[in-house]
Amino acid sequence: MTVVVVGDALIDELRDDHGVREFVGGAALNVAVGLSRLGIPATLIAMLGDDEPASRVRRYLDDYGVSLIATPSLFGTARAVSTRTGRGEPSYVFNEAAQRRRIRFGEAERAAMSTADFVVVSCVALDDDEQTAELADAIAESGARLALDPNPRSGMMHDRAQFVRGFEALAAGAALVKVGEDDADLLYGDRLDVLRARLIDLGAKSVLATEGAAGATLEAGEVVVTRPISNLPGRIVDTMGAGDAAFAATVAALVAGAPADDEAWEAVLQTAMDAAAATCRFEGALLRTPSALSGMDLDLLGT
Repeated sequence: MTVVVVGDALIDELRDDHGVREFVGGAALNVAVGLSRLGIPATLIAMLGDDEPASRVRRYLDDYGVSLIATPSLFGTARAVSTRTGRGEPSYVFNEAAQRRRIRFGEAERAAMSTADFVVVSCVALDDDEQTAELADAIAESGARLALDPNPRSGMMHDRAQFVRGFEALAAGAALVKVGEDDADLLYGDRLDVLRARLIDLGAKSVLATEGAAGATLEAGEVVVTRPISNLPGRIVDTMGAGDAAFAATVAALVAGAPADDEAWEAVLQTAMDAAAATCRFEGALLRTPSALSGMDLDLLGT
């Protein structure tokens, strides 16, 4: 079983009261690495510049066994600067490369997708009609099941209505769509449960709806299961990678086939919530599982 992930790879620059730190990141990259850590061979299709940050991204992917098919970027490697002060919500600024993202779907990309069991899409410029059409064509040609996380970001999105059209066109045929409460608000100005129902009506086979501290819900046809945030030892250090971890864990569970009943779906969601909670016990967005906490000095986590 193999998975191809399509989307962003970038440098996350975190600025807070403790200084400035940089991490290799990007939602799609986080999912690809997470899948690899869960034992699912993954290939990442993403845009990279010809610069030092790109070298860091390539080494990071090599370290975690993720293959890379890179679209060259004329604007360098994408960067997201997150500023966190006090207890307020972080603010994000994206460089020109991130704002002008574009992925090419040539022979190598289509060949990789044609051999995949799942194509996972996260943080693609769905407000670019040409990009969305090329992506949809490559997915249809591959015959693979689709898992989709729109991951809209106000600092990268140029046309909200156009983004919604591109998102819904892909979601209608997806095996799994992941959305969060921020996505529902940014794209629709509505509640997450309303968006979840809309996606099922559009034809999505299953929807993972994440609600931050309130947990998450998985809906698949007549099945609706909800789980709270997993209660794991240690303090919450960084929530940045929680959604990507939950998405990766859910995709990993679905790679072998859709769960047969409520109990199986509950097990999938519990695994996703466990991965999200464990990931939050460390700084950065690298997927962790509860086993990562075993035998560790919990007072030192994230330091």
